[in-house]
Amino acid sequence: MTFRKIPLCFLVLAFCTTATFARKQPKFEQAHQLTPDQAALVQRAIAREKVLIKSIQQHTPLVETYIQDTRPDLKLYQVPVNDTYMLSRVDFGKGFFDRAYEPRDTRKKGFFKNSISSITGLSKALGLDTKFTYNSLGFTEMMFLDPSGFDQQHYQFSYVRREFLGSVRTWVFDVHPKVSGQGRFYGRIWIEDEDGNIVRFNGTFTPPTNEDSSKYYFHFDSWRMNVQPGIWLPVAVYVEESQRTEGEKSVGLKAQTHFWGYSLKLPTRDSENVSVKVDDAEDKSDDSQDMSPLQAQREWVLQAENNVLDRLTEAGLLAPTTQGGYEQTVLEQIVTNLAVPNNLAFTSPIRCRVMLADTIETTTVGNTIIISKGLIDAMPNEPTIASVIAMELAHIVMGHHIDTRYAFNDRLLFPDEATFQRIDMYHSNHDNEDAQKRAMEYLQASMYKDQLPQAGLFWAQLADRGKVLHSLNTPKLGDSLLRADGTPWMTALAHQAPKLNWDDLAQIPALPLGSWLKTDPWDDRVHMLNAKRYAPINPRDKMPLEVTPVYFKLQRYNAANVPPASTTPVNQPAQQGADPNQAPAAGQSSPNQQPDTAPSNPGQQGPPPSAAQPAAGDTSAQQQTPASPQ
Repeated sequence: MTFRKIPLCFLVLAFCTTATFARKQPKFEQAHQLTPDQAALVQRAIAREKVLIKSIQQHTPLVETYIQDTRPDLKLYQVPVNDTYMLSRVDFGKGFFDRAYEPRDTRKKGFFKNSISSITGLSKALGLDTKFTYNSLGFTEMMFLDPSGFDQQHYQFSYVRREFLGSVRTWVFDVHPKVSGQGRFYGRIWIEDEDGNIVRFNGTFTPPTNEDSSKYYFHFDSWRMNVQPGIWLPVAVYVEESQRTEGEKSVGLKAQTHFWGYSLKLPTRDSENVSVKVDDAEDKSDDSQDMSPLQAQREWVLQAENNVLDRLTEAGLLAPTTQGGYEQTVLEQIVTNLAVPNNLAFTSPIRCRVMLADTIETTTVGNTIIISKGLIDAMPNEPTIASVIAMELAHIVMGHHIDTRYAFNDRLLFPDEATFQRIDMYHSNHDNEDAQKRAMEYLQASMYKDQLPQAGLFWAQLADRGKVLHSLNTPKLGDSLLRADGTPWMTALAHQAPKLNWDDLAQIPALPLGSWLKTDPWDDRVHMLNAKRYAPINPRDKMPLEVTPVYFKLQRYNAANVPPASTTPVNQPAQQGADPNQAPAAGQSSPNQQPDTAPSNPGQQGPPPSAAQPAAGDTSAQQQTPASPQ
C-alpha cells in the first residue's frame, strides 16, 4: 500500500481551519423553536421566578444538609463510607447569608461557624476543588435556578413534553445557557400550567472551563411545593454523583437538603437577644390552696421544661404538637403500653415531641420525651420504638430531669444558632447505664417481651453502620444511642437479635432516612407518610440508614382540603384487622407533600400501635387497665 505525500503547509492550514471551526461550534445543542403558547409559559415562569426570590427574602428558613460519601460494593451497589451534617438558619434578606447552628462542643469537626467557612469546610469534606468555588451557601444555592440572570437573554429553552407530578400538570423544558459561563444552570425544568411556577428542576451548574462539571458542581434534583395559596417555595434537594474520582479512587456521594420553618418569626437580627413567648398556657390550678415542698419542686422542673420546649419550637428545632397527631397516636400510646404493665404512675402526663433533624438522637426534658425525626424514620417497627422510649421513660422515673436553671426565662434569650451550645439536654454516661438496665426490665414486663429480637436487630445495625456514619450518630441536643466506643447502650437487646444477614429479605434491621414522617415546610408539623409499602426484592433495596432520592407527588394548596388538626382521639380503639403498616388517619392531615418512596416492612409490625389503650398520662387508667398483648 502506498501513501501520497501531503505538503506540510497544507496540514498546518487544515489543522488551523479545524481548530477555528471547533472554537466556533456551540457548546450546547440548538433548541427547537417554541410555539406561542410555550413561549408565553416560559415568560410567565421567568416572571414568577423573580416573585419567588422576593418572597423568600421575607423568610429565614432552616436548611439541613446531610451528605453520605459512598464507594462501590459488589453486593449492595454502593455503601456509605463517611458522612457530613450541617444545619443553618438562612437569611436571604441580606443576600446569601447563613447562621450555622453551633454544636455543643465546638472542637468537633463537621460543623461550621459562618457562611464562608461553611462552604469552604464542606467543600473540603466532599473532596471538591475549591479554587473556583464561589457559592457562599453551597448546597443551599441549589434551591435557585439563577437568582440574577434567569431570562431569555441568558438561557435557551426547548420544549420536551407535558407531565403530571402528582396531581399538578406541568410542561417540561430543557434549559441551557446561551453563552458559556461559570455557575449557569444546565438541565431540565418543570413548569406548572396554571400560574407558571417552576416546581422542579434538575441538572447542574456549568463549570468555568470546558471540563467535567463534577469537579466544581454536583448534579442535583430540586423540588418546590405549594405551601400557601399562590406560594411555591423550595422544600428539598437531592444531590448524587455516583461516578467521581479522587486521585485513583472511585467515589460517590448522596445528599439531601431540606428546608422548613418558612412561617417562623424573623429573629432579631444583629442582636444577641431573642424574645420568648409562651402560648397556650395551661391552667393547672386545683382545689388545694397550698403546695408541699415536693409539689413546688415538681412545678419548678415543669416550668424549666416548658421554657425549653417553647424555645426549641420557636427556633424551628421541635415540631409543634398536634391534637391527635403522630406524637399522641403512636409515641404516647407506646408510653402507655410500657407504663401500664410496669405500674408506673406519674403526677403529670408523659408527653412526646419530635425533633426536626435527621441525626439519630433522643433525650428527655422533664416529663417530655424528645425523639429525632431521623431516628423515628430509621426504626422499622413498634418494638424498636418501644425499646428507645423505654430507656427515656427510665430516665424520667429515675429523676434524670433537665437542669432547672432554665426555669429562669432570661437564660433562654440567645440567637437561634446558639441553641446547641446554650441548652444542655444530654444525660451523663452513668445515667444512661442505669437507664438502659431499667429499660430492659420495662420491656421484659411489657407486651413487647416476645418481640425484643426484632428491636435488637436495629441496635445491632446501628452499631454496625455507626462505624462510618459518625455525623448521623453525633447528637446535637440529646443523647446518642451509641456509647463512645461505638457499642449500643442497649447492648443486651442487640445480643438477643439474630445475626445481620443481607441475603435474608425478611430481615429489616433499619430503614432509609425519611421512611415514616414528613415535615410541613410552612408550619413545621410532622405527619405520617401516606405511602405504599413495598418489600425488598434484593439486598440493595434495604438501604439501612442511607440517603435516598426525594420524589414528591405535588398537590395544589387548598385550605378546604386540609382536615382539622384533631382527627383521631388518642384513646380511640384501633380498627380491628387494620394493616399494621398503614399510616393512621392523623398522618393524612397535610395535603402539601406525599413522597412515595418509603420502604416496606415485610412480616413486621409498623409503628402505629394497634392495641386499644388508655390515653398516655391518664394515671387512673394506667392503674386500672392492663395492656392487652397483640
